[in-house]
Parts: sequence; C-alpha cells; structure tokens
Amino acid sequence: MISGKTILCFASGYDAPPTSKHHVMRLLAEKNVVLWINYHASRAPSASSSDLLYMARKLKQVAAGLKNPRKNLYVLTPLVVPLPGSPLARRLNRHLLIGQIRTALTRVRKGSTHIWSFTPDVAYALGHFREEKAVYYCVDDHAAFSGYDKAQVLKDEEALCRRSDLVVTTSMALQKAKAPWNPNTILVPHGVDYEHFSRAVKEDLPCPEDLRGIPKPRLGFFGLIRDWVNLELMVQVAQNRPDWHFVLIGDADSSADLSMHRRIPNLHFLGRRPYETLPAYCRHFDAGLIPFKVNELTHAVNPIKLREYLAAGLPVVSTPMPEVALYEHLIYIAGSVADFETGIEKCLHGRERGGSKVSASMANETWMQKLQQIEEALDPESRKLGLT
Repeated sequence: MISGKTILCFASGYDAPPTSKHHVMRLLAEKNVVLWINYHASRAPSASSSDLLYMARKLKQVAAGLKNPRKNLYVLTPLVVPLPGSPLARRLNRHLLIGQIRTALTRVRKGSTHIWSFTPDVAYALGHFREEKAVYYCVDDHAAFSGYDKAQVLKDEEALCRRSDLVVTTSMALQKAKAPWNPNTILVPHGVDYEHFSRAVKEDLPCPEDLRGIPKPRLGFFGLIRDWVNLELMVQVAQNRPDWHFVLIGDADSSADLSMHRRIPNLHFLGRRPYETLPAYCRHFDAGLIPFKVNELTHAVNPIKLREYLAAGLPVVSTPMPEVALYEHLIYIAGSVADFETGIEKCLHGRERGGSKVSASMANETWMQKLQQIEEALDPESRKLGLT
C-alpha cells in the first residue's frame, strides 16, 4: 500500500456527505499525510439563494485557514475566483492556488508528493509541487453538469488526462471517453463501506425518531437531491399509490425545487442526516430507490448508493443506467412509471432480492479493495514484489 507520502488531493466538498473521494482519502491517510484542497472554482456561481449560501460557507472556510479534522488529514479551502470561463480569473487562480498550497505544504509535507485530483480543471497545477505521481480520479461526466461550460471542461479534462500518470474511471462510459487521452486509463467501479452498511442486517438498530411517525411501507432514498433526480417520477408513483410512503434523505439546491412536492402527503423530505445514522434508516426502509433521470450525465454515473443499499440488505428499484444494469440479477430496473410501481410491488412482496444474502454479495466490493486495484495500476512493480 502507498505509504510515507504526502497526497495532495484536489476535490470539492470535504464537508459534504461521504463519496468516493472521502472514502479513498480516509484510507490513504492511514499511512500518508493527505492535504485536501477544498476546490471550488469549476463552476461559475449563480444568484440563487443556494449558491449565495454556498459562497458564504466557502468564504468562512477560507478565513478558517488550514484545518486538521482527523489524523494525518488536513483541509485547505483556498481563496480562488469561481469564474472558470474568464482567462484573467484562471491566471489569477493559478497564482493564488499554487502559492497557498506551497505555504500549506511547508507545514504538513512528509515524504514525496502524489497528486490525486477528483476535479477536471487543475492540469495547470501539475509540476509545481515536485510530485512523483499524478492521478486523475474521474467519477462523473463533469461536462454534462448543469451550469458548467462544457467546451472548457472538456479542454481542461483532456489536459489533465494527458499529464496524469494514471486515469481512474468509475464507469464504462467514462473509461471509453478518457482512454483516447491516456492509454493508462482503468475502470475501477465504486466501492462500499461494507462494515458500516451491513450493520442494517447484522444489528437490531432502533428506528430513527423522525422515521417512527411515517407508516410502512417506507421506500427510501438518500443522496443529493439535484436536477438529476427524477422527482416527477416519484410524484406520479406517490400519487398512484397513496398507501406507500417515500422517504428522501438529503439536501436540495435550487436545481430541485421541492415546494410543490412537499404538499404530497406520502412524500417525506427529511433533509440531510449524518452518515453514521444511515444504516438505521436502511434497516427500517422496505426498499431502496434510485430514481435518476436517464440522460447524458447519468449515462456515465455509477451510483454509490446502489452498493450501499445492497450492503444494507435492501431490495432496490432503479431507473435504467449502464452501470446499474450490471446488477440486474440483484435489483429491479424500471424504465417507466408503471415499471417502477411494479418493481416496488416485487420488493414488498418478495424478499429474494434483499436480506443478508444480498448484503454478503457486497463483502468483496470494499473501498480498500478498490484502492488496492488503483495502487497496482499506479505501481505495477509493487504487485510483483507482493507489497499490495
């Protein structure tokens, strides 16, 4: 395993609910120093209330300086100008960012440096920190996100791929798209925090207080509620089946207006809940839902929540996406409102696609195993020597 290095991680949202970047960096911090650059210049902000609040939080984090939230892991929120389409702002950000990182490295650097980027637009930073390896960890089709300059993102992403020692992709679509830019592009699907989510089937976890007053059957979703979530699908099914209760955990931004949806009595929006509590919610859900829209963005998505639901022993209904289709022997895939209803019916009346057996099928999909695949690709000699 990689050890004794300083891992310079470019990624947004350190304070967001855990995703691949959080899990991977947490593991790397066990034997390395991780400096997480809380990067936030990939998208120009709008005048929406959610973006204004986001900017206020970022400015507060900038003012707080270098933080040390856990052993060997430091977080720096740099002062940058979030105007990716402006050549002047990009030049200014280059100087601002590199200077701030160099200052932070004088305090935390131990051993040689690796760069791992989860954001596509930092190629300009490579070569300024005497790094011995650079990894681009691509988890999304960034150019397909709302509010992003598609042409600029693709230009930046190509530059980063070409300058990286390894490109890690989490879906078949992403691997196909990035491989022409770097022959050392590998597919490593997302992992799962198996020990955490399998508690839902292994332990008698009490029902969370805010769930107790919601009747069964409870059909659960957790994650960001954004414009890629098909809320209209949820509304149609909820209205067709008023005896079913849909529980959505996660915060929403201006791209997903919930004002009308909150009026539907069997749609319950609980807001964001601590990651530590999710297994308890899973234990008291009757099914896990992935109601994503089917579009350019989700074509390349590999939902982490799929493996989390399965590790928790939940039967799952999902809209059709290429990566989800690989698990059709374990879940129900639904391409229409009627199919979604049918899938839920099957979840509720037949538990063959849920329970401890399904949970056990995720035991070999852990984040540690995914990290080992990446390390072997980054340093093939370590595998020959038996170091991973």
